[in-house]
Amino acid sequence: MPFQAPITIATALERMSRHDYVLPAIQREFVWGTDRICKLFDSLMRGYPIGSFLFWKVNGDQVKSYTFYDFVRTYHARNSPHCPTLDVERGRDVTAILDGQQRLTALNIGLRGSHADKLPRMRANNPLAYPTKKLYLDLLSQGQDEELELAYHFRFLTAAEAANPPEGTFWFPVADIRDINEGDEVFDVTARHDLPVSAGRVLFKLYDVVKRQALINYFEEEDQSLDKVLNIFIRVNSGAVPLSFSDLLLSIATSQWRDRDAREEIHEIVDDLNRTGLGFNFDKNSVLKAGLVLLGKRDIRFKVDNFDRHTMLEMEEGWDDIERALRLAAHLLSDFGLSAATLPASSVIIPLAHYAHLRQLDEGYLRRAAEASDRNEIRRWLLRAVIKSGIWGSGLDTLLGGLRAVLDVEARAGFPRVSLEREMARQGKPLRFDPLEIDDLLDLKYGGAKTFALLALLYPGVNVRSAFHVDHVYPRSRFTAARLRAAGIPDGDIPAYLERVDRLANLQLLEGTENVDKRASLPSDWASRAYPDPAARAGYVARNDLGELPALDDFLRFYDRRRELMRERLLDLLGVDPSAMAEPRPERMDGSPRSSTSPLASSHSSHRRDIAAHIVSAFAAAPADTFLTTTQIRNHRSDEYGDEFPSAGAIAARLFPATGRCTVPGVEPSVNERGVRGARKAPPIAD
Repeated sequence: MPFQAPITIATALERMSRHDYVLPAIQREFVWGTDRICKLFDSLMRGYPIGSFLFWKVNGDQVKSYTFYDFVRTYHARNSPHCPTLDVERGRDVTAILDGQQRLTALNIGLRGSHADKLPRMRANNPLAYPTKKLYLDLLSQGQDEELELAYHFRFLTAAEAANPPEGTFWFPVADIRDINEGDEVFDVTARHDLPVSAGRVLFKLYDVVKRQALINYFEEEDQSLDKVLNIFIRVNSGAVPLSFSDLLLSIATSQWRDRDAREEIHEIVDDLNRTGLGFNFDKNSVLKAGLVLLGKRDIRFKVDNFDRHTMLEMEEGWDDIERALRLAAHLLSDFGLSAATLPASSVIIPLAHYAHLRQLDEGYLRRAAEASDRNEIRRWLLRAVIKSGIWGSGLDTLLGGLRAVLDVEARAGFPRVSLEREMARQGKPLRFDPLEIDDLLDLKYGGAKTFALLALLYPGVNVRSAFHVDHVYPRSRFTAARLRAAGIPDGDIPAYLERVDRLANLQLLEGTENVDKRASLPSDWASRAYPDPAARAGYVARNDLGELPALDDFLRFYDRRRELMRERLLDLLGVDPSAMAEPRPERMDGSPRSSTSPLASSHSSHRRDIAAHIVSAFAAAPADTFLTTTQIRNHRSDEYGDEFPSAGAIAARLFPATGRCTVPGVEPSVNERGVRGARKAPPIAD
């Protein structure tokens, strides 16, 4: 593996453009950002070493044995993030890059292409979120760029940004240096734009770096053995940054699949999964890990030994089924309203894919009415597993192995939510929530990854398959100190308004059209427009625990009441013992105060009250098959409780005991079509 005579950057670019230099399939994707590209060019301008390169000379009689790729030139984060496949003709010698792809691709983009990354705070499916930018050098810059620690000011800019520079700046398109063939032409450029001599020196330096200095130092391996080359590649790259271990494993898969291109197949499924619905952020790790789980491999850790030739060929043979299961799992997550912004743990797709794989589910599963209860069980488990902290972090492989074992035994009879939760508890990851966790959840803020999942769990009535938004009940735009003061809010209350506006009790899920219509309207005004029928409006308000929607000056009372009702709903859904919660009860949503729980407040408080008698009383006048939610049962006035009300959590505990069956006479625990728990009045027993 001799050291070769160094070449210029211009020569390397020419060889890349002629496809004399290619990328082997074992190479990873281009992962550098624009800041790192700028730093590479700055290092070249400052005379810093940029390291040696390792090339592999592939003889023409061997090229058809391998898959090769071209270098990225016009990077686009959504449309073209991957290296395009090359069809190298038989008999043509090529040089494959084993070490140095990131640097060469950075030079290729900076001197021949462009870069289009996603702008922050814009949806991934918005084409305007990806402005095309090219590399420019400010010829008039003086001194250090403190932000990027650059001596030379390189920037990726749109054409419009470059055409309107701030005073004292002249942006030169770096790619134009390729059109300068003689050093004297540099000063023709500066003279044409009336630039000072210092600008000419900067531009000449760029010309010298690209066209005159032989800065590409490389070794060249000539052995044609793929095993040897793969070993060299792993040894050279295993210590590199930001090369991930999954990249190395993908390199192994690529070299061992027979009939498919593993690199292309895995990148395609990752891209397709991430385009599902509003978009996700799955990566190669999730797909490779899912492959091991779905194949039933005992050891699913990321180890080279776990990706041996036998396993890779088995994965290739079963790839269609693995891919189908992952796609269905991603659509399930999307149908539940989750996306990159609201799914804090991407590994959750793996047990869902394994369930789909075991049952051989097709796309019809997503819509069939007969599967609605099964989908509801998945949704219930999923949302709890997403909002609970500490589930998908450490011990992930052990967790996935345990969940797989449960699914292997029970999945064919339907989604085994209870058994999965039992296994998670056995591993020290129970989906139980203590009082402090409940308070933390109730204080989640707008924009948080768990906020959507919690709102969807609390209020399942929104159609999250269509466009939807997490929206403020009382509009954020009205919550500035000046506007609150103008609305008559006392100065002493303004900090409390500002602290609460973005928290959970002032948030709701709205479908897209409703959100656009609402905008800055106060909730009572918007509800009257959106639901002109009083009965429909009352139903919407009740479903979302919104109460009478008072004026802005009564926001704090609204917030505290809704937060407490959210608490009761959450206690019911998460099965938390209500006796552990020490806070007092809220007022009723009609504004009348509830009775104190003090022993002196009611004659009914002096004895232990029968929750079962209260439940039976709620159904006494109702016809058979009537369904009542736990909240409706709670709000019923019974002789057992008098002016007080039992908690929804206590009712749920009697209807859905952790062990055994419900023993309340005359009622059957049930779930309505929106997934809300309650009970149904049983038909009378025939004589």
